[in-house]
Amino acid sequence: MDGEHSALSGVERERERLPPIYTSSAPALLGRGPKQPFPSLGTFISSLSQRRDAGGRGFAVGIGGTMTGSLGIRHTVRELPPICNDVRQKHRLSIDTLPPEVKAPFPSDPIIPLRTKTTREFQEDVERAVHSGDWREVREFYLTTFDSFIEINAAFKREANGLFNTIEDSGVNAKFVNAVYDSLLGTPQDIQKSVLKGIINSLLREWKGPRTKDDLRAYFVLIQNPQYSSTSTYVIFAHLLRQIAALSEADHHYLVHWLKRLSARRFRQLVERLLQFISTRLFPAEPDELPPSAKCSWWIPSATKVLSLFNAANSVSSPPIMPFTDFYNITLEHIDFMEDYRTWQNYGNSNRFSFCQFPFILSTVVKKAIIQKDSEQQMISQARLSLVSKVSRRQRVDMNLLFLNIKVRRAQLLNDSLDELMRKRCDLKKKLRVTFVGEAGLDMGGLTKEWFLVVVDFHTVWGIFSFMKDSRCHWFSSWKSDNYSEFQMVGTLMGLAVYNSIALDIHFPLYCYRKLLTPPTAPSDPNAFVGMATATLDDLQQVMPDLAHGLAELLSYEGNVEEDFYLTFQVFQEEMGVVKSYNLKPGGDKIPVTKQNRKEYIQLYIDFLLNKSIYKQFAAFYHGFHSVCASDALMLLRPEEVEMLVCGSPELDMSALQKAAQYEGYGKMDATVRCFWDVVLGFPLELQKKLLHFATGSDRVPVGGMADLNFKISKIDVPADW
Repeated sequence: MDGEHSALSGVERERERLPPIYTSSAPALLGRGPKQPFPSLGTFISSLSQRRDAGGRGFAVGIGGTMTGSLGIRHTVRELPPICNDVRQKHRLSIDTLPPEVKAPFPSDPIIPLRTKTTREFQEDVERAVHSGDWREVREFYLTTFDSFIEINAAFKREANGLFNTIEDSGVNAKFVNAVYDSLLGTPQDIQKSVLKGIINSLLREWKGPRTKDDLRAYFVLIQNPQYSSTSTYVIFAHLLRQIAALSEADHHYLVHWLKRLSARRFRQLVERLLQFISTRLFPAEPDELPPSAKCSWWIPSATKVLSLFNAANSVSSPPIMPFTDFYNITLEHIDFMEDYRTWQNYGNSNRFSFCQFPFILSTVVKKAIIQKDSEQQMISQARLSLVSKVSRRQRVDMNLLFLNIKVRRAQLLNDSLDELMRKRCDLKKKLRVTFVGEAGLDMGGLTKEWFLVVVDFHTVWGIFSFMKDSRCHWFSSWKSDNYSEFQMVGTLMGLAVYNSIALDIHFPLYCYRKLLTPPTAPSDPNAFVGMATATLDDLQQVMPDLAHGLAELLSYEGNVEEDFYLTFQVFQEEMGVVKSYNLKPGGDKIPVTKQNRKEYIQLYIDFLLNKSIYKQFAAFYHGFHSVCASDALMLLRPEEVEMLVCGSPELDMSALQKAAQYEGYGKMDATVRCFWDVVLGFPLELQKKLLHFATGSDRVPVGGMADLNFKISKIDVPADW
């Protein structure tokens, strides 16, 4: 804060040297008394010349029309308004109408001075300074370079006055920027402080208003400064982030595409620096380490918005620069995220900040907790309504009203499950409890998992999904029917699994989860289209890799497509042993596929396979899932995160399971227990997965890790012949 205060004082001193701008209550320009008409431009210039000839202090017009000097009189000063480009342009257009005696060149946009130092020359300067201890030349370079946006461009722009107004090329000499920043932290402290002081002055000197591309280049260079890793620089960093966050959407678009061209290592460093800034602002190590939060409420919103630019840059890169999970801020697991969620529900994406506006920063653990707590609220509401209804009719209250009770016979498991779910669809948002008819025991979680395990065994039990051997996943059968209730039931089961925090042994392609989020909340209109996600060759690759490969070859074929492939806009599909034909567009059977229209053919074919041919099946599946998971929190999820909620994570860590295991009748140091873990930790991955599947019903780890598995080893004294 001291650095910021001193910089502000410096700016105030600069303002005191500016010529006064008089308000209506200020004295007249040439003396006290009644307000005089403002002199003409010619008279004003003449008076300035006379003062200068008489030896008085005059005005000097500098870069951009800045005037310095003093009239030596008391006055009332108001700040200069921002100078807009369109105003400048109007002045340029009207200058020819002025009288000849007052014509003068209009101040143009600042011309960037020419700096010729190369990366190699700079590195040699640093090497000499390290060996000799004479840092004067390096100090002068840093002092000059970071003193203003103009100087930043002069140093790092590849061509000083080149335009570089494209998203593809920032015009910045990245190699030179890297060299300057890599050397900075190894320089003496006074040089590092001078850089920070220069940045403060640069940021305070900039006016608010339309930005030039040179301004964007300066921000692009400044955001890469490694000094912001220290909390002592956070005040300066916060002001930089605030200015970048306030840029226009068009300017952000440029920055996103420039950022994605950074090296993966530097990109990751900047992301981690922003995440650390947010974490430290939320939970500072020392109470007085940072300014009071009440006075810096804009720090976190600004940093999060700038972080969103990095997330956007990562998303538009193919492949992504870093995994999307690396944008998670684990610190947010310790805030009141439900309060944040309610703020987002009430205010949406308005000016009222919430982390839910930027869901990429929330880990799957937080999103799962939000969904669970939101679900619990809905469960409680449902149970309360049932209780109130009973009490109002003076009926005996049965505690079973608080649960979704599913009673099934093992011999009729599928039919009973379908009947129970259809009959009790109003209770789907209550806590699930399963009873197998004729079997003793209370459901403490084990029976529910067993029920899910058997019912969701698609490959052996259900005939409504096709197992795709090449991609090793299930996909929707395209057979037509008058009743798609089985698909709805499977969707409901998936929703119940998420609702009740149970990981399923289920294998759908990622595209299926993208369809589930299209749209993320079920529309109120029952006839509205759902699940019609845009499909690409990459999506088809997840389901039918051989067909996707064939279509890719068609797309790149150099020969005569029409004669060599002999295709039309008609496709054939086998349904229940019968081959049926479908036109991809009206009259498709008479439209040949050519080199000119093959892209359209491929896109229509993919859309037919992944959307239109299975629309009714998937719509039933979609509505079944959303009948349980009707939560705004789904809008926060990526398809990958929905898959993780449904199936858990494939990453196994048996050591973590050992730490989280509970014991009944044993101690963790007992010989039997130690031998058990020695054997398990020595298993190959496939055997570890089989053990986990045997014990929990799934070979995947739920969101939250092994600690959420409730893995217990019990000692039971029973005859050995059981």
